[in-house]
Amino acid sequence: MAFRRGGFALTPPSLIVFAISIILAVLALLAVYARVRIPWVSAGHTFDTLAIAYLLLVAGVVFRRL
Repeated sequence: MAFRRGGFALTPPSLIVFAISIILAVLALLAVYARVRIPWVSAGHTFDTLAIAYLLLVAGVVFRRL
């Protein structure tokens, strides 16, 4: 069920989009707080990884069938 506000509908993201965004966010948090060495994330891209996770989740909410 879509939530309408301001001319566009917000929909829940698919399970795949939600899972990928959670995995990316957890990897970034592990790299920062647990000091786990993850090849791309630990190389100074933790903020980028969190931003990608958030933008993916936003895209899943804003666009239908994503």
